Amino acid sequence: MSRNIKEIIQKMTLEEKAGMCSGKDFWHLKYVERLGIPSVMVSDGPHGLRKQDEQADHLGINESIQAVCFPSACATACSFDRDLLKELGTAIGNECQAEDLSTILGPAVNIKRSPLCGRNFEYFSEDPYLAGQMAKSHIEGVQSQGVGTSIKHFAANNQEYRRMTGSSEVDEQTLREIYLAAFETPIKEAHPKTVMCSYNKINGIYSSENPWLLTEVLREEWGFEGYVMSDWGAVDRRVEGLKAGLELEMPSTNGINDKEIIKAVENGTLDEAVLDQAVERVLNVIYDYVDHRKETVWDKEKDHNLAAKIEEESAVLLKNEGILPLNRNGKTAFIGLFAKKPRYQGGGSSHINAFKVSDAVSAASDFADIVYAQGYMTVEDKVDEVLLREAVEAAEQAETAVIFAGLPDSFESEGYDRQHMRLPDCQNHLIQEICQVQPNTVVVLHNGSPVEMPWADEVKGILEMYLGGQAVGEAAVKLLYGDANPCGRLAETVPYQLSDNPSYLNFPGDGEKVEYKEGIFVGYRYYDKKNMEVRYPFGHGLSYTSFEYSDLKLSKECMKDTDCLTISVKVKNTGNRAGKEVVQLYVSNQTGTSNRPIRELKNFEKIYLNPGEEKTVIMELNKRSFAEYNVDLHDWYVPSGKYEVQIGHSSRDIRLSAVVELISTVALPVKVHRNTVAGDLIRNPKTAPVISGLVKRMRSRFGKTEESEDEALSDEMEMHVLDGMPLRELTKMTGMDDGQLGEFIQVLNHAANQ
Repeated sequence: MSRNIKEIIQKMTLEEKAGMCSGKDFWHLKYVERLGIPSVMVSDGPHGLRKQDEQADHLGINESIQAVCFPSACATACSFDRDLLKELGTAIGNECQAEDLSTILGPAVNIKRSPLCGRNFEYFSEDPYLAGQMAKSHIEGVQSQGVGTSIKHFAANNQEYRRMTGSSEVDEQTLREIYLAAFETPIKEAHPKTVMCSYNKINGIYSSENPWLLTEVLREEWGFEGYVMSDWGAVDRRVEGLKAGLELEMPSTNGINDKEIIKAVENGTLDEAVLDQAVERVLNVIYDYVDHRKETVWDKEKDHNLAAKIEEESAVLLKNEGILPLNRNGKTAFIGLFAKKPRYQGGGSSHINAFKVSDAVSAASDFADIVYAQGYMTVEDKVDEVLLREAVEAAEQAETAVIFAGLPDSFESEGYDRQHMRLPDCQNHLIQEICQVQPNTVVVLHNGSPVEMPWADEVKGILEMYLGGQAVGEAAVKLLYGDANPCGRLAETVPYQLSDNPSYLNFPGDGEKVEYKEGIFVGYRYYDKKNMEVRYPFGHGLSYTSFEYSDLKLSKECMKDTDCLTISVKVKNTGNRAGKEVVQLYVSNQTGTSNRPIRELKNFEKIYLNPGEEKTVIMELNKRSFAEYNVDLHDWYVPSGKYEVQIGHSSRDIRLSAVVELISTVALPVKVHRNTVAGDLIRNPKTAPVISGLVKRMRSRFGKTEESEDEALSDEMEMHVLDGMPLRELTKMTGMDDGQLGEFIQVLNHAANQ
């Protein structure tokens, strides 16, 4: 339908315009009946609908409508499957239409800086490329149904502790390469209708009133055209937020902040044009939903089956010493409360009221000889001797024991961070006791973030289900018995212990600030650079078949940084059953010009192969695939030199590699001054001819010539000395005064920037 939104805004009163910039209540936006502006509803996500009409809250305390709980992002990211995430998003978008929800609040793409963050189960990955790709596909799926998304939490919201007042202290390069990069791709390419700003400050300025973040970066650089909404209760100073680019405050403030906006316009401290622009952005999104409104049937059973499929594709087989798939004809003990009452989602604003939940005991009992023992309680972390004894007896009498373990609800949730990386002590004790009597033991994990595994070497198999949604029970059984072939890959590193994590000494901060001192070395970027042993590396995951890589080809051996590089590699299924492989493409900077990670994920493809089948996988790399963020340019920069393109099964399992040379089309600005060191000028091909004359004069002054036999100062030693010697000292050695030094610096600057 065609309408003139600017004309509608001209007809609005100041009070009506101010009102459009905050919620009507907890989940609805305001309406203006006389002008035909409807009220629309938003709802929490991102892995299902948490629609509340009464007793609304944003912490998951009060009940919502019965819905379908899909696997959380901690699981779906492990699928490494763009098409699957789009299918998930499409289903959620359809559900939103059925429930008349204009916008789903998600996906959440904050980086997993520490395994302790209480909300990690909602976030995709420690890697910004993977997080961005998953989010992009999710958004495209939802918005294909005419429903908006709200990518969140923008930005650097990587902990729950003091999230509403703390400041994330992050340098510009780290912010750009790690924490903003996960937002950049989906915002530029999938065009979410809204962006949700985070609670926290960034370098001392609240996200909700940060013009650099919300206007300069988000709108002017990335081209975002929707509206920015606040996280619930994230606004400090409303008028400053409006000026910075925060259009919508949620939830309702009962008119308090509306009055602040009105007063600011009336006293001239807020330009009414800024308010008009905010209202226009909000109305554009409202009417976009209205124009795409459609009657839709919500088939919950169909979506339940999709939830099962997604979890089958996302679960990660961490270890398998020939014990899986299980023998259908053998007696198996299913041990652990989560076998009957699985933990399938996290706590807080994304908590779904699932219309049904499948459990592993019920799913397996139809076809397998199963005995069940509860093993532990989740109410308190205490060994129950009766339950323990029953579990040990069940394990002794079976051929195989499968222990369903994981984190209880109280261990991880929105609102607070984990205190440690351990499973409950009672569960660790149970696993160790079972291993004493049953050598054929498998552990199935239900958790939203990595856990320490002191028993990993004692069990024969480990299947990581993460928080797998309401169909997690049937998905687990299909994977255990081989009706589905595991194909998930870890979207985060599993360290041996919490203290190995790069943020360990700087998490969660002092309550006022948290310093991101590890810089760009987050997750595998840190572990690989340190050459540190990890329990399971980023990208790791096993299959019931095997794959072989061959014939890696690059479209170019040498290229400008503005060119695209096409990579092809052949992958063959060398096992005896069909399966999916995730082909991971990493780039390793070999230029030596700066302190870079050993390798970084820059593309991936998931392919299905029948036994003996071979396919050629084709991927592309562009400038950003090789670039680093340069703080002098305030832009992305590719240093000239060699880069290694690596094809891997994980970040620690590189199968093939080839080298490409890049030529930068951007010259870094050089500003020579009296304290510029001689070594930098000698290495710069533009200034080297100029400085070389000065070096010769210094040599002759000290009696050293090219023909000299004096070995007191070798060329190597001389270079070490010059490497750190400022121009002011070098020129003194050659008899220059300050006036001559100034003239020489001008010559060097002219040469450097030609």
